[in-house]
Amino acid sequence: MTRVILFFLWCFHWLPLPVQAAWGWLLAQLLYVAVVPRRRVVLTNLRLCFPELSEAERRRMARRIVVAVTRSMLERGVIWWASESRIRKLVELRGVEKIREFHAQGRAVVILVPHFVGLDMAGSRMAMEMDCVSMYSAQNDKVLEKMLLHGRLRFGKQELLSRQDGIRGAVKALKAGRPFYYLPDLDFGPKESVFVPFFGVQTATVPGLPRIAKLARAVVVPLIVRMKPWGQGYLAEFGEPWQDFPGEDAVADTARMNAYIEAEVRKSPEQYYWVHKRFKTRPPGEAKFY
Repeated sequence: MTRVILFFLWCFHWLPLPVQAAWGWLLAQLLYVAVVPRRRVVLTNLRLCFPELSEAERRRMARRIVVAVTRSMLERGVIWWASESRIRKLVELRGVEKIREFHAQGRAVVILVPHFVGLDMAGSRMAMEMDCVSMYSAQNDKVLEKMLLHGRLRFGKQELLSRQDGIRGAVKALKAGRPFYYLPDLDFGPKESVFVPFFGVQTATVPGLPRIAKLARAVVVPLIVRMKPWGQGYLAEFGEPWQDFPGEDAVADTARMNAYIEAEVRKSPEQYYWVHKRFKTRPPGEAKFY
């Protein structure tokens, strides 16, 4: 079945992105109705994070979220097989000179990339500019894992580190002058996590960012990726480097990271990866949400 889907995506990637966006919208309407467990996850996340919205408003937002996620899945074919010139046209990259300036100064750089749906598209585009290092989680489906690795390693001299191996490889790469493309905001369970607020909910978060930044003496530069309307492409924009980071308290630093991500998510909440069970791990004694 995976090979059948991959063949479909290979055929699909030849279509112009606006046509892919239209088909993505249609498929999302079906998936919203059919994939009940994941729809419940999205609605639970929205109920926790946007209590000020009515149920009808959250359901409308949930539909937009499913559209964005579905589009990003269909557009994986572009990442995996499209030409470099096409991806350059589709992904507008702003502010990369900030990374180059730090590189020229010999500074280590952690690129903080929250889980917006376009992060893989931006990762491929960034790989065309410089050699970066990122982490990945092993997939149960080895055919799919092979394609994911292929997509992330097509351009430049990229290196992917297994999340299971910890942060040692990332720190080593940073000290060697390679920016680290860091995805910080998934629930990886209670091990090594701390509970800090995210949309007012105590959320298990790995304090990897302050640890890595401290060990490598790295500057943190955020990268926010947003999908443009109706197949116009993506905008990947670097923000301002963080000042006075990390501090002396890793928990406070992690809370600062979550607060920053929350502020960016509120600007375009329909493009955040709400299909993930972000609040799966609960503090001891607290009831589960899912």
